[in-house]
Amino acid sequence: MRQQHSRGSVGQAGAAAGLRMRGCYPRPASLRSRATWAGVALAGVVLAGVVLAGCTTTTTTTGAQASAPPKANNQDAASINVQLGLDYLQKNELALAQTKLTRALKQDSHSANVHGALGLLDERLGDAKGADREYRRALVLSQHAPLWLNDYAIYLCSHGRQAEGVRYFEEAAANPLYTTPWEAYTNAGVCLRGEHQNAAAMQRFTRALQLNPAFAEAVFEAASLQYAEQYQVEARQRIDAFLKNNRPTPALLLLGWQIARAQSDAVGQQRYALLLARDFPGSPQAQALELASRGGSG
Repeated sequence: MRQQHSRGSVGQAGAAAGLRMRGCYPRPASLRSRATWAGVALAGVVLAGVVLAGCTTTTTTTGAQASAPPKANNQDAASINVQLGLDYLQKNELALAQTKLTRALKQDSHSANVHGALGLLDERLGDAKGADREYRRALVLSQHAPLWLNDYAIYLCSHGRQAEGVRYFEEAAANPLYTTPWEAYTNAGVCLRGEHQNAAAMQRFTRALQLNPAFAEAVFEAASLQYAEQYQVEARQRIDAFLKNNRPTPALLLLGWQIARAQSDAVGQQRYALLLARDFPGSPQAQALELASRGGSG
C-alpha cells in the first residue's frame, strides 16, 4: 500500500509492505509507509508505450507502412510525457509535473497510466477528490488491473478508508495476472495494523508468508507486530529462521537488535549489529543503531 508512494504513514513506524507487479518491466521492491508508497507508485506507473515496447517483437517496414498512425503517435507522446511528469513528481517539481501530465492527458485521454499519474499529482497538490476521481478512472480504463488496484488501495488506506483499501488489495491478490499476491496481502496487513486491527493484520501477514516464506517485508511486519504485542521470543525466532536461509534486510537486522536489547541479550545485540554494519553500512538503520549505541534513541 509502491509506492508508493512518499505519501504519509499508513501503519506503524517502519512498516514495510511490497507492491510489485511483474511483467515486462520491473516493479519497485518495497513500501515502508505512505511516504515510501508514493515513491513506489511514481516508479511503478511505468509507461506502456515506452517501456513495454521492449517486450514486443519489432519488424522493419518501408514506405507508407513505416509511418505510424496519428493515434499511435499520440499514445507514444503521452507515454513520454507521463514519464517526464513522474520524474518531476519524484523531484517535487510539481508545476513542471502538472505541465507534462496535462499534455499527456490531451494526447491520450483513455490511458490508465495518464489518469493514474494524475491521481498521484492531485494527491501531492492536496486535491483528494481529484485524486480519487483519477484513480477510479485508471481502474476503469485498465479493467481493474492489479497495478491500479494496488495504487488505489494505497490511496484509500492513507485517507481513512481502510476497509475499502483492504478489499482492493485482496482483489489484486486474487487476480491471476498479479504474480506476487503475497505483496498485496502484506499491504492489506499494514493497512489493518494502522487501524489497530492487529489480529486481522497478522492473518494477512501469515497468508503472505504461506504464499512466499522468503518475502522479507512480510517477515518484518509479522515480527514487528509480535514484538509490539510483547511476543519477543516468537518475533526473534521468526527473524532468525528467516536469516538462516535468506539474505537479511537492514530493517530486519535492526528489529532483531531491538528485540535482543529488550531481552538483555548482549551477544545477540552484537551479532545483529555486526551484520548490519557489515552488509548495510550506509543504511538509515545502521545510522539509527549507531545513534542508539551511543545513548540516543533507537
